[in-house]
Amino acid sequence: MTSNRRLFLKRAAGSLAGMALMPTVFAETPLKKMFFDISLAEWSLHKALFGKKITNLDFPGIARKEFDISTVEYVNQFFKDKAQDKTYLNDLLTRCKDNGISNHLIMIDGEGNLGASDAAERAKAVENHHKWVECAKYLGCKTIRVNAAGQGTAEEVSKAAVEGLSKLGEFAKTMNINVIVENHGGYSSNGQWLSGVMKQVGMKNVGTLPDFGNFCIKHGEGHKCLEEYDRYKGTTELMPYAKGASAKFYDFDASGNCVETDYNRIMKIVKESGFKGTIGIEYEGDQLEEYDGIRKAKAALERIGPMV
Repeated sequence: MTSNRRLFLKRAAGSLAGMALMPTVFAETPLKKMFFDISLAEWSLHKALFGKKITNLDFPGIARKEFDISTVEYVNQFFKDKAQDKTYLNDLLTRCKDNGISNHLIMIDGEGNLGASDAAERAKAVENHHKWVECAKYLGCKTIRVNAAGQGTAEEVSKAAVEGLSKLGEFAKTMNINVIVENHGGYSSNGQWLSGVMKQVGMKNVGTLPDFGNFCIKHGEGHKCLEEYDRYKGTTELMPYAKGASAKFYDFDASGNCVETDYNRIMKIVKESGFKGTIGIEYEGDQLEEYDGIRKAKAALERIGPMV
């Protein structure tokens, strides 16, 4: 009995040793990697920024320490007079380096209409954007986001926007910077119109920034949307020209899913377009405090990303 017991234990030990040499057989299957990277759009913190609770210089540290996000998207409104201030920009770069932050893009507002029908007004708008192209280059960004707004018929604004974007694109090309247009109200929130503008521009460094929740063409009182373009159709039309995307979130259900947008559906559209870039979280809801809203948005993207 003793001999048989020893033989059993010896064989059992040998089997366990063999199992130890083959850990992959018993390891859990790793999660599928997401096809996109996550960045944080500064507008997600616009209430805190406008309320002077934080500043643009705080943004890189907050992105890393509060949300463990390593890529950021700036909004020029929060450092409007600093585009050419090297002392300020160097301070910002130091904070990025200290927190392991990569600068992705700058969203530009308030510098004139690139789709203005008046040639002089349009030329001034193009010129106004030059400093932001230079600023983006200095900060190590790849891209600036602009608006293709203007007054007139759809055809008139389209023609003007093609010219304005082409001229700005030519300048930005000399610095290896992309110029991308967001669906940001008016004609630009019509996916067919904006994709048509992109076709006519036909430049590699001029593209789109599809915002999944920003397809309102006409607003009424209280920012109520009176005319909305189908967000899934619009995203499908804009993704072939996309050099980034904005994941807009307002409200969440009990399971943490976005209420207004079916993210499983929209992320499938994004993936099928062949996009493999950066998607920025842009939380704009009122039900949650900004920090909580950003955390929920990030969790939703990380949950959906590996599944689509």
